[in-house]
Amino acid sequence: MLFLPAAALCCLCSALAAMATQLSQDDLTLTRREGQSVSFSCGGTDQCASSYVFWYQKKETETFKVIFDIDRENCNIDKSYSSHPQISDFSADQNGCELKINTVKPDHSASYYCGCLKSGTTVRNDPCTADTLHLLQTSVSRWDNIDDQVLLLLLPSFSLCDEYLFGSGTRLYVSDEKVVKPVVSVYPAASRAHLEGKSSLLCLASDMFPPLVQISWKRQKKDGDLEDLPPAEGEQLELRESGRTASILLVHRQENGSSKYSCSVQHEGGRVEAQTLQELPAPAASCPPERPDLAALQQADLSFQSQCRVKLLCLLYTVLIVKSLVYCCGLSLLMMLRTKGPSTI
Repeated sequence: MLFLPAAALCCLCSALAAMATQLSQDDLTLTRREGQSVSFSCGGTDQCASSYVFWYQKKETETFKVIFDIDRENCNIDKSYSSHPQISDFSADQNGCELKINTVKPDHSASYYCGCLKSGTTVRNDPCTADTLHLLQTSVSRWDNIDDQVLLLLLPSFSLCDEYLFGSGTRLYVSDEKVVKPVVSVYPAASRAHLEGKSSLLCLASDMFPPLVQISWKRQKKDGDLEDLPPAEGEQLELRESGRTASILLVHRQENGSSKYSCSVQHEGGRVEAQTLQELPAPAASCPPERPDLAALQQADLSFQSQCRVKLLCLLYTVLIVKSLVYCCGLSLLMMLRTKGPSTI
């Protein structure tokens, strides 16, 4: 029995490797105070092969944990296979069959993902039935309850029913802080790519809570309206640090002139647009050396250290000489007073 779960798990891992972020979770973050309730939405489930949608929890220092699955047809939940320690805290919202936490606690702070198997997947030209798909999704969480014969029959399905849809996730923050929209600015940026015939712009989102944002770029059309930047036109690099997020846009400078660009930031408090349009800076004419010579840097560092040592030694000797002069002067004065002796009237 030990070998069979391992084999099935390997097949399942190969299936999960092909999953794509094709279910939509529009809420990037949700902020709630302790004791409030919260619901997590999952769109695009019409692509799923069955009515079952699975929900997962991911904390920063832990692996993914399956919570349970919800039947979208009747909002019934199946948690018979789940070993989640907080399983009793979760339920299904009867309005939209969404994942719901009735009473939020601090340890509910995590990211929540929805997932399902894609519709249209077939096994040896036979459609994957809803019952088979549901068993495939739940079986990996309850190996001890599966008969060996059933597991052997399921192994081919793990490798062939391999199109799994996954949501982008919603991060839950449990905090008393108010939601604050980001301050958004766009600047020309200097980078190595700028020296290689490309131009770069920097979009900075800062001073927001919660700190997670999603940045997208827009380009001004000839009629003055803004349009979403096609992915093929520019490369984007996103950098995150405490309290702020930056996105760098790299674009090949066009010969027919410079377009104007702006950025848009999606946040829990609402979408925020940059107030100004920015033109691409002109690329540099020549490229300087990529990095200084390491040996030269080391030699310069050694020379600097030597100069510092010499100056410290000079200072030390000067202090010693001054102390010696003071000592000699003091000693001479004492000798003179002693030689002269007491004064007589």
